[in-house]
Amino acid sequence: MIEYAIIQTGGKQYSVRPGDGIDVEKLEAESGSTVELLEVLAVREDANFKIGKPILSGVRVVARVEAQTKDKKITIFKYKRKTRYRRKQGHRQPLTKLVIEEIVASEEKPRVTGKAKVNGA
Repeated sequence: MIEYAIIQTGGKQYSVRPGDGIDVEKLEAESGSTVELLEVLAVREDANFKIGKPILSGVRVVARVEAQTKDKKITIFKYKRKTRYRRKQGHRQPLTKLVIEEIVASEEKPRVTGKAKVNGA
């Protein structure tokens, strides 16, 4: 049984276990659909720890899309003294809330329900 996996999506790495909820950069998927994350970098299975070079083949993480949201607002302020230069800008990063359902280690073909963007495909 796989205890946890380290995945990569949106240029970031996450350590996930079944039942975990994570916020990742926006994926093109509808709420309630299932996505499969194929970029699995490492897994811990019982006492064994497997590391990919760079990605493990045959391992995938199945997650359910909980919601499409936005992160809290950040303020970008550029300022140069003595030149009257000021620029103020705000940004809210779009996020996708995922709930990890299972970590699968098999050679089966990946399946996706609904319209979803799958990493590595």
